[in-house]
Parts: sequence; structure tokens; C-alpha cells
Amino acid sequence: MTILNIIFFIAFLWFTWVNINDVDAWLWVSIYLSATILCGLAAFHYYYPMIYIIAISLYLLYAIILFFVKDGVLEWITKYRMQNIAATMQAKKPYIEQTREFFGLLIISGALLLNLWMSYQ
Repeated sequence: MTILNIIFFIAFLWFTWVNINDVDAWLWVSIYLSATILCGLAAFHYYYPMIYIIAISLYLLYAIILFFVKDGVLEWITKYRMQNIAATMQAKKPYIEQTREFFGLLIISGALLLNLWMSYQ
């Protein structure tokens, strides 16, 4: 699990970095930076179950909102028929940003869920 947390740490640190110039950087830098810190601490076997539960709950709540919001994931699936969201880094179509953010939240939640599980082992 240590190696996985190091991989998550590096990935989330990179995601933090690429979101610095985003319009809503204050939100996404804080989301990815918190995941970076929590995975970095878990790599050294420092686990914080209550923080994981709070963070996972908030991130999944936000993911649900992004799923149903206008031009969100549901519309990407139904209206836009799951068009490629990774072809370019520019989010030129309205659903691309919401869908990418949704999957980012799921990835973070999954990483923190693994650490929550490990904290009880």
C-alpha cells in the first residue's frame, strides 16, 4: 500500500500543479492538495480515518452534483453520447470540464477509501 500511496501522492501533486492556472484554481488546488497530503502521510503509515470520511463524503457529494448539473456527466452520456473528453487539454465543449472534474473526484475518493480501509487494518 505504501507504493500505491506514493503513486497517488505524485499523481495528485501533478494534478495540483496543472490546476494552478485554472479559473477555479482555489477549489481544485485545495481538493488535489488535500489528497496529496493525505496520501503522502499514508505512505508513512499516518492514517486519519475521520478526515477520510469527511473528505470522501464532500467529494462524492460534489461528484453527484457534477453528474446532474447542466452539461454535466449525465448529459455527456445521453446528449453527447460519451464523446472523447481526453483528446485535448482545452475544454472547448461545455461537458468536458464537468466530466473530467467528476472522474477526478472519483479517483480521489477511491484513493482515500483505500486509506480509510487500511486505517482499520
